[in-house]
Amino acid sequence: MIRKTLTAVAIGLSLAAVGVGAASAQSAAAKAAVDAAKAAGTVGEQADGYLGIVAGGDAALRASVAEINTGRAAAYKDIAAKTGVTPEAAGQATAKQLYSRLAPGQYWKPLDGGWMKK
Repeated sequence: MIRKTLTAVAIGLSLAAVGVGAASAQSAAAKAAVDAAKAAGTVGEQADGYLGIVAGGDAALRASVAEINTGRAAAYKDIAAKTGVTPEAAGQATAKQLYSRLAPGQYWKPLDGGWMKK
């Protein structure tokens, strides 16, 4: 079990290093919209490895978040298939790395809580 968890963490590090979006199919427009929304505090990273809407957000932004989350889900399923961990464990391992890269003032949502500003 520890070996599988470490494998998931290593793969999560790899995904985070190249950007989860690069590992999944995302449009440049979706990435730009989400990056701007993260800087504005409208979108944040969640401890499950997915993006979430902190507050507000129009239909176009919600579609961009959904597009990126769909790509992340596919990446986590791929990791799970290759390592024997669950997609949830792969997402959480990646989320830890994404959190470490958040800029001050950006939002993070732990598994057991509400939105927090870094």
